[in-house]
Amino acid sequence: MDVSDQGGVPRARIGDEQRVTTLELFFDLVFVFALTQVTGFLSNHLTWVGMLQAAALLTALWGPWAGYSWLTNAVPAEDVIPARLVIFTAMAAMFVGSLAVPGAFGHYGVLFGLAYLVVQTLQVLLYALATGDTPEQRMAILRLAPGFVGAPALLIVAGFLDGYAQGALWAGALAVGYGVAYVRGVSAFRIHAGHFAERHGLIIIIALGESIVAIGVGASRLEIGAGVVAAVLGIALAAALWWAYFDLVMLSAERRLSAARGEERARLARDTYTYLHLPTVAGIIFAALGIEQTLAHVGEPLGTIPAIALCGGVALYLLGHNAFRLRDEGSVSVPRLVVMVVCLALIPVGVSVSSILTLAVLTVLLCGLAAFETATSREFRRELRAR
Repeated sequence: MDVSDQGGVPRARIGDEQRVTTLELFFDLVFVFALTQVTGFLSNHLTWVGMLQAAALLTALWGPWAGYSWLTNAVPAEDVIPARLVIFTAMAAMFVGSLAVPGAFGHYGVLFGLAYLVVQTLQVLLYALATGDTPEQRMAILRLAPGFVGAPALLIVAGFLDGYAQGALWAGALAVGYGVAYVRGVSAFRIHAGHFAERHGLIIIIALGESIVAIGVGASRLEIGAGVVAAVLGIALAAALWWAYFDLVMLSAERRLSAARGEERARLARDTYTYLHLPTVAGIIFAALGIEQTLAHVGEPLGTIPAIALCGGVALYLLGHNAFRLRDEGSVSVPRLVVMVVCLALIPVGVSVSSILTLAVLTVLLCGLAAFETATSREFRRELRAR
């Protein structure tokens, strides 16, 4: 056992680095199902309202996952049996909430809100109890508790309503849930930088896994020739998305987080990971839907919403990268900005040409970006990997 470089509860480490535990990975399995449910919801609601609702659902589900990433970063839940049981209970509640996703804006709205309330309440209680020997951390989580509990309470009320009233309460709940950490701050929270970066890197892998599933399901319904071509293009696009994050972005962000100290590290973790990884994950989920729709209509143009999901999803993914680079380093990647704009320009093209052609152009564009960045950043990449 070792102690964080910033104080706090002793944590298990391997060598000099705290690692993501099997309990955290087990917890993430429920989030895998939640992502699948959101993708399924969106595929059944290919409208503007459906896109907004799917984005709201993903944002609501991301909040508890992000909260538990802070919890397990500070609390050795795997080592303490009562804490482990609380995590399992939270998993069950989150799974129930995921099951309610298809009807979250209808007859399962109250159930979704109640499950969300249980998950958030358990997080606050476990964090407060487990950090009792570090009063500043205990006070930090209690300072945020009204927002964490108030947000799902608003969703429970929203479950009894519909239309604009329901939408307004959902917007209010998300604003409260995410805004409380910004308004009240995250001073006194202690962050293990390597563990925190690894935790979020693994959730990117999970989101990319959703796109792989979409490719496999779609390609299996096609004739062998078209299926092979579509599968290769889809895998190449997923690989390019992986490359865009893990080749440079993840390492650079982790280095910046490790270099920060005290309250600045906590603020950086909140902004870069809790807030700005959400559009990155959302971009992957929307792109996965676009790939699924592409493989369902290989010889036809995409509809407006699927074209926005495919091309706009990739653009949102790159926007997320540039947003947290801007927060970390005060600069943006011009090549990624250019590619993002080109992706958005492909949306009207996607509704007028074959969907497989749109996927091919998008894949070539992202693979070209990966090749360009790899060729022009050799020294920087070598420096990052040498640390």
